[in-house]
Amino acid sequence: MAEARVEAVERALTLLEAFADGTPQLSLAELAARTGFYKSTILRLASSLERFGYLSRGGDGNFRLGPAPARLGALYRDRADHGGLIRAALKQLRDASSHTASFYLRSGSTRTCLYRENSEREIRHHLEEGARLPLTLGAAGKVLLAYTDKSHRQGLKVRRDGYAMSEGERDPHIAAVAVPLFDAAGVFQGALCLSGLAAQLTAGQKEHCRDLLLEAAAGLRQTLQ
Repeated sequence: MAEARVEAVERALTLLEAFADGTPQLSLAELAARTGFYKSTILRLASSLERFGYLSRGGDGNFRLGPAPARLGALYRDRADHGGLIRAALKQLRDASSHTASFYLRSGSTRTCLYRENSEREIRHHLEEGARLPLTLGAAGKVLLAYTDKSHRQGLKVRRDGYAMSEGERDPHIAAVAVPLFDAAGVFQGALCLSGLAAQLTAGQKEHCRDLLLEAAAGLRQTLQ
């Protein structure tokens, strides 16, 4: 049976996805370049998205995300109180390591930063919640691929080791360590990650971060129902 698809819905979602890299505003021309849609098509879609609060257009003519995605995102993040438990663990990881702690989910061919506690260091790795990053780059991406795509060539090593490390893959100045997070039933939930400047995350620091992450993941597994 062919997969049911609604072209207008997919086009509207594609328009919203144009902001997934964290760009705060886009002109009509930039949206056309990112989506491949005609400007007339974008304007028709944007009219409906504005009506429901998913997009807004300022006096300068540029488009921005409206309040609706944030509202739905907040509802998703707080489901079953998992959000509060994971966020508390991230704060503990940040304080224990002095690095930025994050939780990532796979979103198709990308990964989404669902929760994040940025390092309190003056010079740090900073990223906003909701940002989408390449799935194939970075420690968190390796973990997500390992547990959602068993055919991935690097997945066997990650599953055997129980963690992944990266340095300079997405950004030449950033290093990271990530581990899988499971709930009490053993269902894979996502990737816990500690990241920071590569100059600060030495080999010894990476091992320390790995141990902290493994301990946090084990603790969360007992509480995530």
